[in-house]
Amino acid sequence: MEIHPLSAQPAPALGTTDCDPHHRKMMQRCLYLAQQAAGFTTPNPLVGCVIERDGEIVGEGYHPKAGEPHAEVFALRAAGDKAKGATAYVSLEPCNHFGRTPPCSEALVKAEVATVVVGMVDPDPRVSGKGIERLRAAGIQVIVGVEEAECQRVNEAFVHRVLYQRPFGILKYAMTLDGKIATTAGHSAWITKEVARTHVHQLRATCDAVIVGGNTVRRDNPHLTTHHQADAHRPPNNPLRVVLSRTLDLPQTAHLWETQVAPTIVLTQGHSNPGSQAYLEQQGVEVVNLDELTPQMVMAYLGQKELLSVLWECGGTLSAHAISDGSVQKVLAFIAPKIVGGQNAPSPVGDLGFHKMTEALQLERVRWHIVGEDCLVEGYLPG
Repeated sequence: MEIHPLSAQPAPALGTTDCDPHHRKMMQRCLYLAQQAAGFTTPNPLVGCVIERDGEIVGEGYHPKAGEPHAEVFALRAAGDKAKGATAYVSLEPCNHFGRTPPCSEALVKAEVATVVVGMVDPDPRVSGKGIERLRAAGIQVIVGVEEAECQRVNEAFVHRVLYQRPFGILKYAMTLDGKIATTAGHSAWITKEVARTHVHQLRATCDAVIVGGNTVRRDNPHLTTHHQADAHRPPNNPLRVVLSRTLDLPQTAHLWETQVAPTIVLTQGHSNPGSQAYLEQQGVEVVNLDELTPQMVMAYLGQKELLSVLWECGGTLSAHAISDGSVQKVLAFIAPKIVGGQNAPSPVGDLGFHKMTEALQLERVRWHIVGEDCLVEGYLPG
């Protein structure tokens, strides 16, 4: 299936792209390793590294968490003396500055690798091109741009935050074949089958936050967790749960207030309901008053918390606002082969103010997936 690059333009590649099948295979291994840490590295990117010498993988690793060593360090440790004269594959340009950890470019130079194959240039201005320049200055051959499109896709949230100082917004919803997210009575459990719902739980585990509005809390009483989607080496990675409510007219008993399971923030505007705010805070919920409660201001606030990816799981009204003000970059639509009907049954996206079909937003770089008995349509909003 075709892999598509981001709409945002990252830093230009430096050097000649190599399409050697073996290089591509090794870079795909790097990407596999990188994604083992999905959901854990924020605000850092996902990075994998493989060290190969004489046709044998002598070391590999990935960046597991912010503040811990980068992928190159783990791979070089595993390779030991065998790194000398070897080829290092890394999905993202090695850093050349001191941050929480020392620069990886220097580690590669010190190890005396002969060649470094880079998947994509790092868009971070502290890094962009400088790591590659340092390696070449040390006499190391550097090949840039192997499997670049897939490297961009894996780190699309990181790239977006670097370029726009905002988290990457993903709108996720499930609907029937006739475009309904609930019946006319408001009943919505369950539209999709268990396989698709498990897919959503896995998706949440890779995101930093999930957003809903107050109506969703009142109507559905969601958990917004991964439902214990974890592997043998990591605990469940539940995202930050974010509720938007101007009035704070929220039920006192809700799964989202169980903050021992996962943290919850309620974002509001003004001080309209001090009693409700006090109750929520007693439950361990953080209540934050914003100057203006709009999706754009919410994303700016979450950007200040250095979040990379945000999953919008809201109703049609809020999703329309999020689309309109540029807070959504990607859409994941699960479509169930069901027909529920109902002229007034809610749809996943509210009024966008369009009057002609020619005004409709056409998703780009669309991919279709079969998930159990349901279908997942994945695409990017133009912009």
